[in-house]
Parts: sequence; structure tokens; C-alpha cells
Amino acid sequence: MHVGVPKEIKDQEYRVSMTPGGVRELVSRNHTVWVEQDAGSEVGFTNDQYLAVGAKVVPTADEVYEKAELIVKVKEPQPDEFSKIRRDHILFTYLHLAAEPSLTDHLLSTGCSAIAYETVTEIYGGLPLLAPMSEVAGRLSVQAGAHCLEKKQGGRGVLLGGVAGAPPANVVILGGGMVGTQALTMAVGLGANVTVVDKSLRRLRELDALFGGRLTTLYPSEEALEEQLIKADLVIGAILIPGAATKKIVSREMLKMMKAGSVVVDIAIDQGGCFESSRPTTHTQPTFIDECVVHFCVTNLPSRVPRTSTIALNNATMPYIYALTEKGFQQACLDDPHLLNGLNVYQGQVTHEAVAQALNKVYQPAKNAIAN
Repeated sequence: MHVGVPKEIKDQEYRVSMTPGGVRELVSRNHTVWVEQDAGSEVGFTNDQYLAVGAKVVPTADEVYEKAELIVKVKEPQPDEFSKIRRDHILFTYLHLAAEPSLTDHLLSTGCSAIAYETVTEIYGGLPLLAPMSEVAGRLSVQAGAHCLEKKQGGRGVLLGGVAGAPPANVVILGGGMVGTQALTMAVGLGANVTVVDKSLRRLRELDALFGGRLTTLYPSEEALEEQLIKADLVIGAILIPGAATKKIVSREMLKMMKAGSVVVDIAIDQGGCFESSRPTTHTQPTFIDECVVHFCVTNLPSRVPRTSTIALNNATMPYIYALTEKGFQQACLDDPHLLNGLNVYQGQVTHEAVAQALNKVYQPAKNAIAN
């Protein structure tokens, strides 16, 4: 199979979808890998390194899309890439279509097949291709929040861990999944006063045991959440419903209760965000202030540490790339129901129920779509 690795063009997106090591494995299996020139340069992977393992390095993205059948990316196609996608392409990347109606419409119009990393599942109920970036984003969210709390950034001028005689910051984390747990690890480690909010009492018990009573666990009643927001210096949104638009947990009225200069970091922004006031931002302009609260809503946060993120993502995606290249797209999906769950768009049909509901589209079950 011909596999394409284009250079990412989203604002300050430095990751690359495949390392030279990953390319080497595919070439050894008699596949051809087309890599756009300098696709990995920002993370220290040179053109010569790709050439040395057998990649075909070409000067433009147009050539990658022209030559390849399977397009492996990191982030969703940007408007400048829309015209490059053909009916015979298999797109394998993060898509977050519930928050991207224009991208969804374009993918449907092309008739391509699009598998979203974030909805591929596993036998234990997790999301194996979202997990590594959730780990990174969860940890970075605390770093980003701490930076935004600095006075120069518009924040209250509060140090997360405090110092002798000055209290630590109050941190509220919405969601106790992978992102929330990693954020908890960082915030607790820095000495903040941390509260985690989750609707699963079982998960709250697990987190309480895991952190040995060093945090407060809270079920999200409206009254309890308002009390926490009033006290909060930093709130991290880590809510996820696979494939679906994120529920707005914090309304604008709740936001108005927060202290001036407090900070919200919305990690759920890829799926629309869990604060009513959230809107996507970029690394170039990562924050805005609304109701006197600093908002950090960068949609590709893991790109701040692109080498770590690239290696972690490549480790997770390669088994699926092997399956797609060895078996072919349709057979690989039919053999693996968890990979099939990643199929969001197929030949003009929306094949993920949560995406269809979010965008008010007709839903066609993926297995039925492929079988037809």
C-alpha cells in the first residue's frame, strides 16, 4: 500500500504522524511511504533520516496526497488541505467532527473514508489512540493554567503551590478520566488545593484512594459546582464523550461567579468545550478574557511538546497502520470492531452515531456501510 505522511499545517502544529522508525517497519513489509519534505524537522527527524529507512521524500503535500492511498496525519485537515482529499483516500487522524461541521461536509462530499483516532476503542473500554495525547494534554493543562495565573498574563498573580504563610491556589478539575487524572497528578504534585468533579462515584472513590486523601472529590450537583467555582483560581475542563459534542458544564452565569483573574483551561475544546464561554484558540493567541476570567482553549495543546507527543502517538497508532496496510481498509475494519468504531465517514455517509447526532446528520452504522 502507498502511505502518505504530509507536514502538519495547523497553527504551530509541530508533530509528525510517523517517525522514521515507523516508516522503516512499513517499508520492511514492502509498503511505500511518501513523506513531505521537512514533515518531521520540528521534532528532530530529518529528511535524510526518512530517506535512510526507505521513505520517498517529496517536496510538496500535493505529491503526498497524489501518490498515497492511506493518509496518516496528526490533526484534522485544514481548509487549505480540503481540495487534496479524494474519494479513494483513507484518512487516519484526529478529526473531532462533532465540532467541525464544515470539515464533515467536505469529507462527505469527497466520498473518502475517514477514521478518527479519538473514537477507536479497545477491549477494556478505553480510547487507545486518544490516551497518549490525553496524558500529555492533562499534564500540560496545569502548566498552562499556572502560567495564565501570572499577573502579566491577566491572571490573579497566584502561585499554584503557595509558599510558607501564603495559601496554595484552589484548582478544580472537571472530569476524572485520563486527562483529569493526569491534571490531578500535576496539580497535587505542585501543592495546590485540588477538587475533582465527576459524575461517577466509583471513579471518585478510585481517585480518593489513588491520591491518599490529598484531594477533594465532588459529585457535580449545580449547587456544589457553583460553590467550587466561586473559590477557584484555576478550573480545568476534562470532560469527554467519545465522538460527541461536549456538554457545557459551566454556564456563563456560573462563570460570572468566578473571581476576576481566575483561569479556565478547556481541554475539551476539540469537541466544542465544556464552558459556555469557550471558543477555540491557537498557540499564537492562546488566551482571551471573558467575564474577567482568562480562557485558555488551544485545540492542539500537545504540540507544545511535539517530540514527546509524536513518539507517544506513533507508538499507539502503528499497530492499526499495520492492520490497514496488511489487510486493506475494509478487511481491517471488519476484523477489528474497535478499529471499526473509529470510522466516522465512509463514502458520503456518517458512520459514527455520536457525530451524526451532534451534527444532525443521517447515521449509517459502519458495519452496514462497509458491507454495502
